Parts: sequence; C-alpha cells; structure tokens
Amino acid sequence: MTKAMEDTTSTIETLLEKATEYGKSSYELAKLKTLDKTSDVVSTLLANSVVWVILSSFMLFLNLGLAFWLGEILGKIYFGFFVVAVFYGILGVLIYLFMHDWIRKVVSNNFIKQMLK
Repeated sequence: MTKAMEDTTSTIETLLEKATEYGKSSYELAKLKTLDKTSDVVSTLLANSVVWVILSSFMLFLNLGLAFWLGEILGKIYFGFFVVAVFYGILGVLIYLFMHDWIRKVVSNNFIKQMLK
C-alpha cells in the first residue's frame, strides 16, 4: 500500500508542477499579447498624431491666409476672420447635427478593429 501512495503522491506532485508551469506560461503569453497590442495601438496613434499635426498646421495657415485675403476684400482685416469663423461655426453645427453618430461609429469601429488585430 505504501508503494501505491508514493505513486499517487508522485503523480499529484507532477500534476501540480505541470499546472504551475502552465499557469506561468499562460501569464507570460498574456503579458506578451498585451505588450503587442499596446505597442501596435501606440505606434498607430503616434503615426496618426504626426499626420494630424501636419494637416492641422496646413489648415491653420490656409485659414489665416484666407481670413487676411477676405479681410482685404471686405475692407477691414477682422471682417475676414469673422467670415472664416462663421463658416467654421456653421460647418461645426452641421457636422454635429448630421454626422456626429457616423463619426462616432467610424472611430469606435476603427479602435475595436485595431484592438482585435
């Protein structure tokens, strides 16, 4: 009977060792997958941020030039800025009213797609 108990104890110890190794391996795999997803999301956000900064700078200077040009045409420089501001105000309201949900869905879907990639 002692031999059977030793075999059972040995089998249980082997199972516990394998379960511990499996747990450690699963933990390491989860860490690596998380690191992979995080680096992918951060690199995508960084690349997109650079593009947005460049496009924003382009739009800023384009709008400044347009405002000064319209101001010269209208007789007072600040009139050009008012015209550009009213244009963007109307554009912002229209986008909010008609495209807000669509934009939210697109951004959400892209974020989910990026996370599941």
